[in-house]
Amino acid sequence: MGTKWKGKGIGSFKLGKTNKQTGAITSLRLIVRQLAIMTTISNCTASAIKDAASSLMAGNLVAFPTETVYGLGADACNEKAVARIYEVKGRPSAHPLIVHISSIEQLDKWAKDIPEYATKLATSFWPGPMTLILPRTDLAKDFITGGQDNVGIRVPAHTIALSLLREFESQGGYGLAAPSANRFGKVSPTNSKDVEDELGEYLSKEDKILDGGFSKIGIESTIINCTELRPMILRPGQITDEMVETILSINLEKSNSTISNIKSSGLLDAHYSPNAKVVLEGSPKPGDGLIALANFPTPVGVIRLASPKNEKEYAQMLYGAFRKADNKGIKVIRVVPPVARGLGKAIVNRLTKASYKQIS
Repeated sequence: MGTKWKGKGIGSFKLGKTNKQTGAITSLRLIVRQLAIMTTISNCTASAIKDAASSLMAGNLVAFPTETVYGLGADACNEKAVARIYEVKGRPSAHPLIVHISSIEQLDKWAKDIPEYATKLATSFWPGPMTLILPRTDLAKDFITGGQDNVGIRVPAHTIALSLLREFESQGGYGLAAPSANRFGKVSPTNSKDVEDELGEYLSKEDKILDGGFSKIGIESTIINCTELRPMILRPGQITDEMVETILSINLEKSNSTISNIKSSGLLDAHYSPNAKVVLEGSPKPGDGLIALANFPTPVGVIRLASPKNEKEYAQMLYGAFRKADNKGIKVIRVVPPVARGLGKAIVNRLTKASYKQIS
């Protein structure tokens, strides 16, 4: 026997005797979620995508897969819808959002005074895991940019995300504001179940989650400031310094050593944090969780959370390993980081931020 219900609404109910005896008292928030749960769509047909786009046009939220992580989308021109993103995530209202568009052809609707090097980056890496910070047009309002005169733009490389964006644009939309679909500062989701677990109790029955399987990359996009004479990488990702330097025939060392006043996603010192304590040095002890490359042995009594063979797998597995630790009730996660070059630099960035609250 489970919970016994009495009356028609959530204002009148009683917990069954069985639940009282076991101590499994259901929270009011969970009850609300059971009564008005959002819809998760696993079969993302053309009809389902059309319905999701219509829901976005109506001001609702749709979580959708990208190649990096899952995003929580809203009409980027609808202030009330965007406000719900902040509410659901618990995100500071002055923290800017990234706008997702379907192609480079939509870029000039959101950005102006686009430098030649930014156009070259966009044509080289879009669709893909790269966000460009550019001077904004009047379409990008303060509630998207955090009051800044610039806006972050991305074209994701995921079939479902691109289909949703194209359908949304065909219905009259211009772009989707879509930060990662998790509570602010927590671990980004890389599959639809993570989104349900993280945000299900905050979403309404009008909201939707599009299931596109596991994210291919597993960490967030590279963010590049393109508001100056030279590009500057603000957040490392799969699009690496070396890739940018090759495309633009420049040396980024000088650009990346300067200080930027740009506010953007993922730039806080503490971010991407599980409940467990993340430690990047020292030897793991019995009962600790461990994340390390496969050639690193697992000490006796240590709980192996991930054994990636290379940096690509490391990025794919990282956030899932964090969530696995929390689900197991592990208190300490010991991590052996990869070498901080190429994609390894992005992984070390995420690990450093995840451990920041423990060392600050």
